[in-house]
Amino acid sequence: MSKYCGHHDEERRQLLRRIFAGIITFIILILLLIFLIWIILQPTKPHFIIQNLTVYNFNLSTTTTTINTEPSFSSPIPNTLSTTVQATISSFNPNARVGIYYQKLGVYASYRGQQISSYTMVPVTYQGHREATVWSPFLYGDTVPVSPYVLSSLQQDQVAGGILVNVKINGRVKWKVGTWVSGRYHIDVNCPAYITLGGGRNNEIGVATAVMKFQTDQTCNVDV
Repeated sequence: MSKYCGHHDEERRQLLRRIFAGIITFIILILLLIFLIWIILQPTKPHFIIQNLTVYNFNLSTTTTTINTEPSFSSPIPNTLSTTVQATISSFNPNARVGIYYQKLGVYASYRGQQISSYTMVPVTYQGHREATVWSPFLYGDTVPVSPYVLSSLQQDQVAGGILVNVKINGRVKWKVGTWVSGRYHIDVNCPAYITLGGGRNNEIGVATAVMKFQTDQTCNVDV
């Protein structure tokens, strides 16, 4: 009886080993197939272009006035920048067999490395093969304190007549091949846009008129 039980247990162990080996082999084959599809299709990162930038408000307020916080102390009023712009950005998927999901894309404006607007989120978007998508988010920055370096740079750019603003996009993308969807990849987009400056009252820096639209058509740098 014990010999029969031992033989039965050995057969069960062999069966379990074969099942386990079969599962591992199946998983390896699936991963290999996905890898081969990925290599053959060679997905290319999307192309971004900033088509234009409409400036509704771009004003730097400078002051040397002090605020009295206590009878014997005072603190300087910080220099602030107020910004309202609308950026029209197009994205093109150059892949013939790979779709792209854009998720959690946040757009903001930057000048000389300092963020000058809050994030504006764009809707989740699926982009099919060789399709183009256009977004036109508004970017707002309300009295954003600027560093002395940014203040000095803006004053120099005012003399030159214009400044280079960077419209940046941060978010996640997924690749879609048939019914298979990849994991999330981080995407960084940097779009340069040149705008003309003018002077205002009290030597304030701003755009020359109330609303100005700058046709840029600049290619953006994309990292995935």
